[in-house]
Parts: sequence; structure tokens; C-alpha cells
Amino acid sequence: MPKRARRLDKNRFTGCLLGGAVGDALGAPVEFWSLRRIRRVLGPSGVTKFVRDSGYGRVGAITDDTQMTLFTAEGLIRGHNRHQDRGIGALDVVVWRSYLRWLETQGERSHELDHSGRDGWLYSIPELRHQRAPGTTCLEALRSGRMGTMRRRLNQSKGCGGVMRAAPVALAFADPFRDACRFAAITHGHPTGYLAAGTFAVVLRGCLEGQPLQAAIRRALEELKRHRQHRECLAAVKEALELAAQAKPTPETVEKLGKGWIAEEALAIALFCALTARDFKSGVLTAVNHSGDSDSTGSMTGNILGAIHGVSAIPRNWLRHLELREVIETVAEDMFIHLAGPPPRPRIDVGRYPTW
Repeated sequence: MPKRARRLDKNRFTGCLLGGAVGDALGAPVEFWSLRRIRRVLGPSGVTKFVRDSGYGRVGAITDDTQMTLFTAEGLIRGHNRHQDRGIGALDVVVWRSYLRWLETQGERSHELDHSGRDGWLYSIPELRHQRAPGTTCLEALRSGRMGTMRRRLNQSKGCGGVMRAAPVALAFADPFRDACRFAAITHGHPTGYLAAGTFAVVLRGCLEGQPLQAAIRRALEELKRHRQHRECLAAVKEALELAAQAKPTPETVEKLGKGWIAEEALAIALFCALTARDFKSGVLTAVNHSGDSDSTGSMTGNILGAIHGVSAIPRNWLRHLELREVIETVAEDMFIHLAGPPPRPRIDVGRYPTW
């Protein structure tokens, strides 16, 4: 198993996952809207709170971003149980199987899972069986029945579906870069697609450890530059840093970085919004008010700001209406106790997180 994380602050830890889910839910209703439409329908300020008519039948609905983040966390916990029981890892395979369970919650059928693979707590939660605009690349990669790796790539996609689910890797590992890349490469084969995930995970890890955001980004870029084919991701992050130093956090500025559909753009937008944020609320609202993948950029910005400021910085009204808040908090609690604490770490209830 990879090197484990040292003890972290629980408030930041939980804030990272809850903050990501809140940003996801804020951006979900306008994910496919242009900025012009956002302003025409919602007013000049655009999204300022959860949109009542979310399109998903409730206020505060999460999307596939949070769904896949939760299944990433589940894979890490189940891998921990497998290591405790059998002394073996194959962590990327365990995470892949968690993604196959997510695929089945979307109405698909995976031939790679036998009856014993269709188990565990998350798989049984009815609310996680809702289809919330799942990413095409993730669906097609998981339907293939093959697990992508950085050497055996399934495709050349660099969509943001690999980076937007990387937060649990930062929660679990002290050196998360390679693991975040591995798990992103399960579905996204372009180097930028998985290197962005590694970079994002290192930034989050630094924030969780109490580093200033600028220092966490420098640490992430040092790691990024050690890997081949890093230039595209590096250029996007540098552009975000330059804009943050000289431009106001407006939708027009955000759109200079792209729309967030691809990994390096989503990473750049999240970093810009976090760097220019006065607080959690302002940063996440900047991240969702643009023409593009508003739920993913909102989610990633929420991960960063939640890791920096903790749960208490997230507006209570947003948390109160957040779909599956209790589930997200429980997953965060389970990860914190069993993955972030000092060894030896006990096995988690196998009824909730079986070993395979």
C-alpha cells in the first residue's frame, strides 16, 4: 500500500468533501448554460444561492462529480480493509471496482462484477442511483470492461472527469500525486487529464496540512514538473496564477481560462477562484458563474476552500439543503478515523466497506 497520511485536522478534512459537494450543487443547475443565460434567468449576479428549479427535482442536488468522489473514497477504504485482511494492495483495482459499482447505479450493467461485487453501503443508497449528467468518457471507459492505466490507456481524453473526483486521494495519502494520477487514468488516458488530477491532489494536501495556498501550489508544480508531458497542465496553472495576481474575480476573467470541460482548464479555474476568494462563499460563487462546466469548477473550488477554512466557513443554509449531507459526512468520518490517523489503523465495518 502507498505511504499513508499523517494526522490531519478533522474540520479541514470534512470541509474538503462537504465544500466540494456544495460547489457541485450550486453549479449543477447552470452546468450547460452560457453566462448570458445565467444572467438573463437569475439576474445580473447570476447564481447567489441554490437554484430552486435545479432540474433534478430538489434544491441542493449533487451530480456525478460528488457521486464519483464518494465512490473514490469507498475504493480507498475498501482497499484499506483488503490490505488489513490479506496483506495485499491492488488499490487501483479496488478503486476501479468501486467505479464499476457507480456505473451500475447509473442504470448500466458491469460484467466485471459478480454478485459479491454488488455490495457495500454506497451501492445500496437509493439517492445515489440518480443520473446527474454523468460524463461520457467515464461511462464509455467503464463500459469497456478494461481498467485504464497510465501505460495502457483506454483513450486520449483529458476531460475533467478524472480531476474532479481526486479529493479523497489527498485526504488519504501524504504524497498523493502518483495515486491521483493512477485513479484518473482508469478512465482518462491523456497525460494532461491525469497529471491535472495529481496536481490538484497535491494542492489539496498542502491546504489540509495548513500550508498557504500559494505554497501548496508551488509544491504541486514542483511535483508536476518531474513528469513527462507536463507542459500543458503547467501552462494552465501559470496562467491562473498570473490572472489571480492582476485581475478581479469576475465571470469574464474566469472565462479567459476556458470553460472547465477539460482537466487543465477546470484546475486553472478552481485555483484562480480559490486564490482570489474573500471567503468560501465568494470563491465558490465565482467558480460557478461562467459559461462552462460550472458544477465541476464549483466542486473543485469548494474542495480547496473547504480544506483551507473548514466546515464552519460553509454557509449553514447551504449545508442544510445539501443532498446526502449525512452520507458525505459519514464517509469523511470513516476516512478520517481509518486512513488519516496514526497506525495501526483498524479495519472498517465490512458490512459497510467489504474487502473487495
